[in-house]
Parts: sequence; C-alpha cells; structure tokens
Amino acid sequence: EVQLVESGGGLVQAGGSLRLSCAASGFSIDDSAIGWFRQAPGKEREAVSCISNTDGSTYYADSVKGRFTMSSDIRKNMVYLQMNSLKPEDTAVYYCALDPRGRWSERTDSRIYWYWGPGTQVTVSS
Repeated sequence: EVQLVESGGGLVQAGGSLRLSCAASGFSIDDSAIGWFRQAPGKEREAVSCISNTDGSTYYADSVKGRFTMSSDIRKNMVYLQMNSLKPEDTAVYYCALDPRGRWSERTDSRIYWYWGPGTQVTVSS
C-alpha cells in the first residue's frame, strides 16, 4: 500500500520558516514526480512546488519563488519543502502528492497525481 505522510506544519510568525517533510512508503519515489500543493479556506487547491525525481527538475509557483525550496532524498524516500520568509497568505493545508509515472509536462495538474497525503496545516500570523 502506497502511503504519503506530511509533517512539519505549525504556527509561525510572518517572516519565519518551516520545513515540511513528506515520507513515502510502499513505493520508491525514484523516477516519480512529487508535488506540494496547498489549499486555503474557500480557495482552490494550487500547486506550490514540484520535483522530478527522474532528472531533478523543479517547479515553483510565482508566489513562492525565491522563498521555498523543494528537495528529495531518494534513499530515504523523503521529500522536503523548505519555506522561508513566510507570509500570512501562505496559510493553508499543505499536501504532498505522488505521480509514479513522472509526467513532468502536467506537473501542476492535481489530477495526474495518484497518491496524496492527509495534509499538514501551516498557519502564518501577521
């Protein structure tokens, strides 16, 4: 059974940092695409960052470029999202998602991801 579990969320003041982790089990993330998505109350789920474990390519939404960094550790089957200079508008539930086919061209489309974690809450106070 494939499982994804996020951790590292919490409450932080604006300008602070958090590091989210996503632990995958039941499937090797090698050659997959992993996405971090977020959903704020009343808003649609949006792609924040994606990584291709085939060639290491990364994607960042314009709203987080220069502040967030995504990385993966294939040996540990882990994915991370380092979030710096957090803003109140970053408040959301953050999800990691796995596309085992590694379809990079559609990386921001949530529909291509087969597996999702339950999410972790990130709250940034002003």
